[in-house]
Amino acid sequence: MLLKKFINKNASEKVTVKERLAYGCGDFSSNIMYSAMAAFLLFYYTDVVGVSAAAVGIIMMCSRLFDGVSDLIMGVIIDRTKSPFGKARIWILRLVVPYAIGTVLLFAVPAGWSETAKLIYIFFSYNLAFTVLFTGINLPYATLTALMTQDQYERSVLSIFRMILATCGTLFIKTCTLPVVRFFGDDARAWTMTFIVFGALEIVTFMITFLFTRERVNTADDDKRLKIPVTMGFKALVKNKYWFMATLNLILIFIAQGINGSAEVYYTKIILGNSNLVGTFSVALQATQIICMFFIARFVKKFGKRNVLMIGAAIMIAGYSIMGIGAENLTVLIAGCMLRGVGNAGISACMFAMVTDTIEYGEWKTGIRTEGLINSAASFGQKIGNGLSSVILGAILSIGGYVGAAVTQTAGAITAIKVSYIYVPVILTVIQIIVLTFYHLDKEYDSILTDLKSRRISK
Repeated sequence: MLLKKFINKNASEKVTVKERLAYGCGDFSSNIMYSAMAAFLLFYYTDVVGVSAAAVGIIMMCSRLFDGVSDLIMGVIIDRTKSPFGKARIWILRLVVPYAIGTVLLFAVPAGWSETAKLIYIFFSYNLAFTVLFTGINLPYATLTALMTQDQYERSVLSIFRMILATCGTLFIKTCTLPVVRFFGDDARAWTMTFIVFGALEIVTFMITFLFTRERVNTADDDKRLKIPVTMGFKALVKNKYWFMATLNLILIFIAQGINGSAEVYYTKIILGNSNLVGTFSVALQATQIICMFFIARFVKKFGKRNVLMIGAAIMIAGYSIMGIGAENLTVLIAGCMLRGVGNAGISACMFAMVTDTIEYGEWKTGIRTEGLINSAASFGQKIGNGLSSVILGAILSIGGYVGAAVTQTAGAITAIKVSYIYVPVILTVIQIIVLTFYHLDKEYDSILTDLKSRRISK
């Protein structure tokens, strides 16, 4: 009986501040696993477990093929799900505990095994955690935005709350991971113990999302949409030009962020001589981003998502440029991180909301609405970005001659770390701005939504 309290309510019900916060908690939980992967997993594999960076990069990239299949399968499952708790929230409830276990398994590589055995374990644990569990819970979470409201501005606000809490999750991981690892003994076992604690936190925060959010959109049409053939959904997807642009934008963002985030621990340890600066840089970037995101909604409302995201990307480039100039000056590096935090506020506030807006465009263009499939394909794009970032970073480090166990790194290895941390992200961000010049959905969205509503009334 108590669970009935959380069953979906009428679509006319407005999204409350409490619900926005509850929704954001889901990305706090997602970023415990995601940020740990982006910032520390490669370092954990190379410097704690002692395996080759190139081998790990290949494993992560090959895993993207499985990710593509799992994302699309999960997207279809969401579109065909019908439960008292809606299409998306039910999967958060079902998978929250396995998701936490998967996070722990990532950082539980048996230290005494041979390198071949370790690589086999890494392959299976990585795919279980990301291909299966992260996809299974994060894709419904991403889809939830489209199911909570169709109001474009409200989606932007939800995305802002999501990214504020996501940034808090990233900040938490980057500032707390190494100190907690040291607390538990600063060895391989300490990493496992750390993520047992973090896994418990994942369960709590995702359950807040499940309990205090609602699905309101299109509940009356669910039975009809359950009958749409999968092939028809894919045909509709490939006709959605704005989805392609928004997804490519995500790929570029996550390649840049993945390379920079993973390279940061190498940069601070090897070039600056203090790996604790990961936390310092994270506070400078993430705290600035969080503060700016409280003010970003008014700019999104006035200038549109695309323009805010493009301005954010330009500011990011300026921040990276400052860091490049003062490559070993701590004050300059912190200033660059803060400027990047300003830019990243604009990027983070809009990148997922833009994908969600393409759902209405796709429905208007083809007559088929598939929230799960569109978000699954975008999620695949995000994971492609993550996978490519690991491959690119692993390749650059290998070309530069980086050796994790070496006491002193070569000049080539140091150059490779600098290129990965600063210059490759700049190039990718420039390409991102070029792609966004062709995105015009912000101007067309209101007329598209009006036309969709008139079609539904006439049926």
